[in-house]
Amino acid sequence: MSSASKQDGPITYETFMSGAWKQNPVFSRLLGLCPALAVSNTAVNSLVMGLASSVVVICSSIIISLLRNVIPKQIRIAAYMIVIATFVTAVDYGIHALSLELYDALGAFILLIVVNCMILGQCESHASKHRVTTAAVNAGGTAAGFTAALLMIGSIREILGFGTFFGITVFGEGFQTWAIFVLPPGGFFVLAVWLIIFAMVQRRKEMSARPQSARSGKEVVHAT
Repeated sequence: MSSASKQDGPITYETFMSGAWKQNPVFSRLLGLCPALAVSNTAVNSLVMGLASSVVVICSSIIISLLRNVIPKQIRIAAYMIVIATFVTAVDYGIHALSLELYDALGAFILLIVVNCMILGQCESHASKHRVTTAAVNAGGTAAGFTAALLMIGSIREILGFGTFFGITVFGEGFQTWAIFVLPPGGFFVLAVWLIIFAMVQRRKEMSARPQSARSGKEVVHAT
């Protein structure tokens, strides 16, 4: 048994949430911003890209965790890329077979999942150091966080840019769409707003935890 496996504790809710929330690829680590901005002009595109990336990151993490004691350190990055590229190719063919229209909408960004730093970072920082079950659960959290982030960005852009949500009209015919949200500048603007909201929520959680810690410290000092 490897030293990494010995350090693995039991799988908990935190194992999943650390990838989904605390280390959210988009809103916390700022990884995978290329697809987050390029294909998130509609909710459908965002969801499909998120699910495609989820399949790749989970499957790649499982394989790399299984082979973590076999892959030489000197070629680990190249080996990771080969594993990732294999699953990206499978996902690419799958989307092509299911929907040609969706495949054309996502374009080359499906194949660019290979160089998504979110996936490579997950493989290097977590999958290569933990047992399969832990790596899979944490990768699932990362995948959920990435998909949610894309969907949050894509939903706002579609609602304001097209007046629809998953193709369903949200507002009446008199609604004036904001074309800028369909364009790249709109993606940057929506991402910036979500980053601010995410940072505010994180800061509020930290601030709410501080008084409790301070009170505990004072009680200890008083008791002493």
